Amino acid sequence: MKRTDYVHGYSVREAKRLADQASTLAELLHGDIVYPPGSKVLEAGCGIGAKTVTLAANSPAAKFLSIDISAESLEKARQQIEKRGLTNVEFQQADVFNLPFAQESFDHIFVCFLLEHLKSPAEALTELKKVLRTGGTLTAIEGDHGSAYFHPDSEYARRAIQCLIDLQAGTGGNSLIGRQLYPLLTGCGFRSVRVTPKAVYADSSRPEMVEGFTKNTFTAMVEGVREQALSAGMIDEKSWEKGIADLYRTSEFDGVFNYTFFKAVGVK
Repeated sequence: MKRTDYVHGYSVREAKRLADQASTLAELLHGDIVYPPGSKVLEAGCGIGAKTVTLAANSPAAKFLSIDISAESLEKARQQIEKRGLTNVEFQQADVFNLPFAQESFDHIFVCFLLEHLKSPAEALTELKKVLRTGGTLTAIEGDHGSAYFHPDSEYARRAIQCLIDLQAGTGGNSLIGRQLYPLLTGCGFRSVRVTPKAVYADSSRPEMVEGFTKNTFTAMVEGVREQALSAGMIDEKSWEKGIADLYRTSEFDGVFNYTFFKAVGVK
């Protein structure tokens, strides 16, 4: 299997984090993504459907096929779509490295927070390109944990973040992939590639971002690899707890947190 283990796991807590992340970032990351009526769109790596609901609602006259390798995640995604009364999405279990579709089957492809977990993201993009029609677009959105900076600064917080980066790298993934989207897409033969940085900025004047991103998305994501980091001997428990406390400290009245996502669009 040419994929990594999902470093964040499939727990109830992780599902909640993904939902919080999607709702907080929906407008920033997906608000401008609208597909023409009648378009056939492949969403690769839909997970629990946290992003699917926004895509489908934004383009009600487009037809989406959302795939994931996890049957459990697909069932949760179906429930999300049904709960919102959306009727323009179908789901299918599939591996991005072995797509069961004819060449040039889709008008557009959407990939979000998938490439960072793959050992061979270029191979995945090449496979996706095969099922995209000539002239169609592929949109890829990824984060970059190296882009996080905050006040008050903390060596311990940075060490905790580095644990997540190293753990993901240890499974073959790359949590710094956001900065690499342009060379990845151009290297796979996509044309007219444009990359747009999407900065998330949170301070006490933006309480929704502090709660939704600083606390419930980023810090929760780092906090979720605690046992893995400690058992691997990457950090001692006291330093870990200090690092997490310092990350939460950035969400207080005088704290600031900034992080950058990258959105790339390429044409076949």
